[in-house]
Amino acid sequence: MPAVLFLLTLLGALCSHGQAMTREEKQRLRNQVVEMFDHAYQNYMDHAYPADELMPLTCRGRVRGLEPSRGDIDDALGKFSLTLIDTLDTLVLLNKTTEFEAAVRRVLKDVRLDNDIVVSVFETNIRVLGGLLGGHSMAVMLKEGGQHMQWYQDELLDMAKDLGLRLLPAFNTSSGLPYPRVNLKHGVWGPETRTGTETDTCTACAGTIILEFAALSRFTGDPVFEAHARRAMDFLWEKRQRNSNLVGTTINIHSGEWVRRDSGVGAGIDSYYEYLLKAYILLGDDLFLQRFNIHYASIMKYISQPPLLLDVHIHKPLLPARTWMDSLLAFFPGLQVLKGDIRPAIETHEMLYQVTKKHNFLPEAFTTDFRVHWAQHPLRPEFAESTYFLYKATGDPYYLEAGRTILDNLNRFARVPCGFAAMKDVRTGSHEDRMDSFFLAEMFKYLFLLFADVDDLPFDVEDYVFTTEAHLLPLSLSTAPHASSIPSNKTSEEELDDSNFDWTCPNTRLLFPDPAFPRNLREPIRSAVDKSCPRPAPYREPGMGRPPLRAQDFMANNPEHLELLRRMGVSLIHLKDGRVQLVQHATQAVSAVAAEDGVRFMQEMMELSSQQQKEQLPPRAIQIVSHPFFGRVVLTAGPAQFGTDLSKSSTGVRGFVTVAEPYSGCSEITNAEYVRGRIALLQRGQCMFAEKARHIQKAGAIGGIVIDDNEGSSSDTAPLFQMAGDGRSTDDVTLPLLFLFHKEGNILLEALKEYREVEVLLSDKARDRGVDAQEAEEDCTTEATTPTSFEPVSQSQMSTVELDELAPEEVTPTQEENSPIEEDTSPAEEVSPPEEDASSADQAQPKEERDSEKREEPEGDTDSSSQSVDELLADWREDLEAFKQMEKDEL
Repeated sequence: MPAVLFLLTLLGALCSHGQAMTREEKQRLRNQVVEMFDHAYQNYMDHAYPADELMPLTCRGRVRGLEPSRGDIDDALGKFSLTLIDTLDTLVLLNKTTEFEAAVRRVLKDVRLDNDIVVSVFETNIRVLGGLLGGHSMAVMLKEGGQHMQWYQDELLDMAKDLGLRLLPAFNTSSGLPYPRVNLKHGVWGPETRTGTETDTCTACAGTIILEFAALSRFTGDPVFEAHARRAMDFLWEKRQRNSNLVGTTINIHSGEWVRRDSGVGAGIDSYYEYLLKAYILLGDDLFLQRFNIHYASIMKYISQPPLLLDVHIHKPLLPARTWMDSLLAFFPGLQVLKGDIRPAIETHEMLYQVTKKHNFLPEAFTTDFRVHWAQHPLRPEFAESTYFLYKATGDPYYLEAGRTILDNLNRFARVPCGFAAMKDVRTGSHEDRMDSFFLAEMFKYLFLLFADVDDLPFDVEDYVFTTEAHLLPLSLSTAPHASSIPSNKTSEEELDDSNFDWTCPNTRLLFPDPAFPRNLREPIRSAVDKSCPRPAPYREPGMGRPPLRAQDFMANNPEHLELLRRMGVSLIHLKDGRVQLVQHATQAVSAVAAEDGVRFMQEMMELSSQQQKEQLPPRAIQIVSHPFFGRVVLTAGPAQFGTDLSKSSTGVRGFVTVAEPYSGCSEITNAEYVRGRIALLQRGQCMFAEKARHIQKAGAIGGIVIDDNEGSSSDTAPLFQMAGDGRSTDDVTLPLLFLFHKEGNILLEALKEYREVEVLLSDKARDRGVDAQEAEEDCTTEATTPTSFEPVSQSQMSTVELDELAPEEVTPTQEENSPIEEDTSPAEEVSPPEEDASSADQAQPKEERDSEKREEPEGDTDSSSQSVDELLADWREDLEAFKQMEKDEL
């Protein structure tokens, strides 16, 4: 009998409610934001400038061409001091006027825009052109104040126009859609450009130009920029699917054919919708509002499944296109606030907040039952952005607490001595050597505004609109003269239809006179992650309705059961792969009693499913805690299916490492006197994992780390590896054994070679970095100071599980997509066969590439055994190939 896999989302209530935050506490958090910004900005200036970005683990700048290529991600880098330009208006907002003036002088003196380099049109527009225009806006504002920037004569605007002219050749297409890349010196035509052969671009890439280009036109009086941007927007609008009024993710820039027909509000499309609404706000053109409202109605009809936002096919919008969500959609609640649609904004934000509390950060992608799909997090600001806008709309102090959570997690898990490092894996706390410019451009703006009072701000932010990169453009531009010099793509018969307009945003005080209203919307969502507040069964009067449906009786093909679910507020979502997702929303139930029945039904379904679900072990962490690392280097490790379960240990296992002899660990350890009381390093191969563990345990080791002998293997590209037993009882193995791929293992071996005494912590995830360690780093002491606190970080547990539910006539699930084994969504774990620890076995295949796109690998991979620790850290493979499209869209 075929089985249907149910993904359950249990939505319930929380026991306690938040309280108002004092003015003093808000001020303390505001000051903390400023201190964190100073830490990031000063380390960029000290260690990276004039490079485009800071590499915070190795304390140096990222210069394109000098570091291993990361593929499309590097298209944002143009050797134009990207981070400094992206940060200009942040300096002013944070009341750092002196630093701003110095930064402007540096930009004018040092930055060149005529480099022979190919850059992303999208990234260069939002980050560099937007940064120059935001800096110009601030410089003009300060000059008019009469105290600062009195020498300023529109130099940043001149640079902005120069850059705009260098981007214009990309728009030389029959459709008006820009090429995705342009050579800053040579344009797009000719062999010297090394570009101009692309045929596709993402919708957001072509539709996120209008704010910057229109502002440039109105600042300079040259209409050509705005005209080209409008033409691109008009073409995208004309190519929308007319029945669903949705747009696809990728489009052919010449023919206008949709290359990818999936539609959502995340990667590839996100800022196209954002710029439609904000173009109306900035420019006052009603046509943009009309188009946005038409799109928005379709989004809420097809894509929005509160609190979820699921991609669909533009031609079949009732058919989901995928079963996971990417982190870029976290901006959407903030856009809904600008639209005035507060209720779904509250619901989606709460879902995102619960995912954040579970994983400390939003994973790059997570499944519809809120598990990790892609584990990276490059310090994205979208969740902070929506948190700020919701606080502005509701005044609910709950969102201040959400902001505090963001601050705490950044300091506890991402802060390193030279800045803030992106998370390589939110499950283990491991880092990437990157700090993208948008972290300074956006994150600290929104967090500062969240905690700041009106008196703390140097100007009225209501006079400005935020671009997608959070650059500030003055609303006064709506009255600036403008004209179009290029014919528009819009049809002449297109007229404004009043039925599609929401002319004003609703007054939230009139909408929600009850201050508890936002809380009431959030409560049914919280227990999707937190089951700590069980609710008693409701009292049911005798004779009042039929008994509720029980989980063990439910059949998905029974119409009567489906009607009972509907009355309980439980809806079914049929997923593309044959699975069915159940979502319970208390506010959609026919009565309070029915809502309680729905909650209990979901709880029973989860308990039923847990009996059928095979437990999958998550990755573990190896944290180097001795000098000079102090817990800042975290390596992703594979677990063993035997020995100490580190997930049940509050402290983990901590000790110094030593190489066992023989290195294979396949016979009695000959250097037992050195292994005793330490963590033994072993090489994979020649015998069973359990046999290695028994030998080092007999020698007195307190733990073991097996290092892969397949040269070049890395957790970046290989699925998670679990070590199996030897086919017989392994109860005698009582120490923890973890597995490191070759690249991560070499980092540990090189550290041991260089520093002799290397102490590590084996745990289920990275622990807090202690205060003593931080002080030791800051003081640059030569004596090792170990962290004083390694308390585990508390996380709410997931209340959603998978269920194989047998039913008479259910749809046979389609074959699962070939997803990375290490991800929570994989149907099975990569387990070493019990017959052998076969080092000669086939190498695990790389993770699935997003959108089937290939990334070029850097040539001449250096033998890592001859590299120093710093070089090894710098040589970490930066990103999964699956993120290529997401990074292209300013993920």
